[in-house]
Amino acid sequence: MTTIVPTSEEDPALSVVRFTSELSWSDAGPEVVEQQVSRLCVEAQECMVMNRWLDLTSLMLTSADIVFSNSKVSEKDLECIFTVICNLVTTSRSPDEELEMAKLICAKIIQQPSDKPALRLRILFNLYNLLDNAYCRFYVFMKTLNLAISGKVTEHVIPSFKKIDSFLKEWNLEVQDQRELFLSVANALKDSKSSAKDSFKFLTKYLATFSDEDTYKMGEAKEEAVRTIIEFVKAPDMFQCDLLDMPAVGQLEKDAKYALVYQLLKIFLTQRLDAYLEFQAANSALLKSYGLVHEDCIAKMRLMSLVDLASHESGRIPYALIKDILRIDDDEVELWVVKALTAKLIDCKMDQLNQVVLVSSCTERVFGKQQWQALSTKLRTWRGNIESVINTIQANKITEDGSQAVQGMMIR
Repeated sequence: MTTIVPTSEEDPALSVVRFTSELSWSDAGPEVVEQQVSRLCVEAQECMVMNRWLDLTSLMLTSADIVFSNSKVSEKDLECIFTVICNLVTTSRSPDEELEMAKLICAKIIQQPSDKPALRLRILFNLYNLLDNAYCRFYVFMKTLNLAISGKVTEHVIPSFKKIDSFLKEWNLEVQDQRELFLSVANALKDSKSSAKDSFKFLTKYLATFSDEDTYKMGEAKEEAVRTIIEFVKAPDMFQCDLLDMPAVGQLEKDAKYALVYQLLKIFLTQRLDAYLEFQAANSALLKSYGLVHEDCIAKMRLMSLVDLASHESGRIPYALIKDILRIDDDEVELWVVKALTAKLIDCKMDQLNQVVLVSSCTERVFGKQQWQALSTKLRTWRGNIESVINTIQANKITEDGSQAVQGMMIR
């Protein structure tokens, strides 16, 4: 956070008013400049004396556009000017006044996002750190996000996304504000190839805020639900998601426009390669319209199909079955098994002599109610087995102790 250090007897705010007004009226002649500067300085002093900090903020921002566009003003001077203006929020007498002051400053800063965007972001970051009210901080953070997206400088805000969970606790947002936040973060991340998974994560967070009770608002999530599905299908390294359990996604199943997109998701999460090939043959134009590459989809569905085989074939998958399901040649079977191992989709060994893959564990493509029930059954079985082992050990120990006692009596 920037700290103001007074270097003269004049109040920093008054110095800024004098400096910016001189720039604003510099082309009007000496007499006009002196008259206008004097008038604005007097008005600023009146605001300060009467504690009209919101009015002072508005007054100081009046010449901000000229300051930004004036080539004689360095970025360092610009940052100093706005540090003084932003510091006015610390004088607010209520959260409402603080918010109004923050809104005025943000409105001026974000007007031309492509002009010195990095500097504008620094100013907003400074403003954020000066605020006390949680909602004010959220408001400024959102304006910062939108500026970063519009100004194409999202790399400056992406590091802050790691703290979103702690921000949420601090801001204590209502559901609608959470939706706005998650969607903006996802938008900031979408153009960054290295952040594709994070973008998908925040899109799913956004969709997860909708419940069956939000029927009248659910429609606004349709486009984002489609976008999330397409991002999942495109991603070469994502093989598991809970989208099918989300009401915001489920609404697409019977939607006239997006039903096929929902069907595509269902194929990737619950079916095998043959179902995808049949879908593609009937809907190739649809896939192309969403930027999906057929060869990439086949590669992903082969891995998905191999995972499905691993979870349904009792731990033993014949090479011949893999060849048929994945529609590959004999010499490609082990290659695709290795690919699944590398992606950590399955844990297995290849028995080349008997031409089978021995699976010890695999990833679930979806983890819904059915998977939780299966896990619960396994845990109960393991618990029963452990209890049985413990009982057997205890019984053997009692028998052993009894035998030793009998032997001792015989020796005497």
